[in-house]
Amino acid sequence: MNATPHDLFPDSGAEVAATMPPIDTTAMATETTLLNPRFYTTDFDEMDKIDVTPVRAEWDKLIAQMKSDPNKGHFKKTEAWDKVDWEGMDPALRREFIDFLVSSCTAEFSGCVLYKEMKRRGTNPDICELFSYMSRDEARHAGFINDALREAGVAVNLGFLTKAKKYTYFRPKFIYYATYLSEKIGYARYITIFRHLEAHPEQRFHPIFKWFREWCNDEFSHGEAFALLMKTDPKLTESFTNKLWIKFFLTAVYSTMWVRDHARPEFHKALGVNIGWYDQEVFRKTSTIARQIFPIELDIDHPRWIPNLQRMNRAFIAMDAAHRQGGIAGKLNGWIAGAKAALTFASLYTIPAKHHALPASVRLEPSY
Repeated sequence: MNATPHDLFPDSGAEVAATMPPIDTTAMATETTLLNPRFYTTDFDEMDKIDVTPVRAEWDKLIAQMKSDPNKGHFKKTEAWDKVDWEGMDPALRREFIDFLVSSCTAEFSGCVLYKEMKRRGTNPDICELFSYMSRDEARHAGFINDALREAGVAVNLGFLTKAKKYTYFRPKFIYYATYLSEKIGYARYITIFRHLEAHPEQRFHPIFKWFREWCNDEFSHGEAFALLMKTDPKLTESFTNKLWIKFFLTAVYSTMWVRDHARPEFHKALGVNIGWYDQEVFRKTSTIARQIFPIELDIDHPRWIPNLQRMNRAFIAMDAAHRQGGIAGKLNGWIAGAKAALTFASLYTIPAKHHALPASVRLEPSY
């Protein structure tokens, strides 16, 4: 008898509390934790010095595509936008879905803020043009998600968010690694959900999922831009030290996604998606795509991979419980849980990576 995805990946997010207090989405978006999307700043002067001459032919094609603005009229509600019964939605599902939308809105708006600042500060015409198109796209994405939240009466105050959110400084190369992965994994997440709901439309509990196909192609092209930026300087992907950093960001992004998704069991149940199967599918797509620019990929089929992700999830559940417990006991339990998470990350990080030669041409087109 063949095993089902649920047999292989038993969901472990049921520990999430079912009580549903009033939701302050702006406070949720403003909060800075290990799992929440962050706002970033960087050395804009260094980024302004990038010379795209080594990738000029591919660069010009990508910029022409982005300039044509294929999704110009996409992020608008049409007759395909079904009425949503927010009041009748299961309270646990409603809270988790709003958390998903807030997290997505914050991540998109974070990109918009970063790219807009690069355009504002820069003088390099190639870089400024790229970031003007990317900030345009991310602003549309964030606004569209916020419209969905507005229907539920819980829109995020994006103007307040720019002032209240803490900013994290990353060196440009770390911005490249993190943002490239964010864009490509965003594509993989959106297209996997879209294809699943295309086959099972009865599980589409909100109309926003109908917009995911074209939307994820924006994510894909943004990732292409960062792949080209990295290609301008071979040391960014070929030096020994930077390979270690690439592995660090891959491990951090994948494990964070696993923990965050397992905190939303009702959301994935409503979609008819097993969380473990879904995350592995997204990891697999992202790893395949990232071969365009990363010379290593994580071995997501290694015997230590899934058990350590499950340990990481348990450690974060314990950290959350310790935070709610408070007091000396809470701090002690939080420290113990944090230490377990750190040891688990080290175990994930030391799984031997797969190595491969980089292709001569970086550019890809969406294929899923």
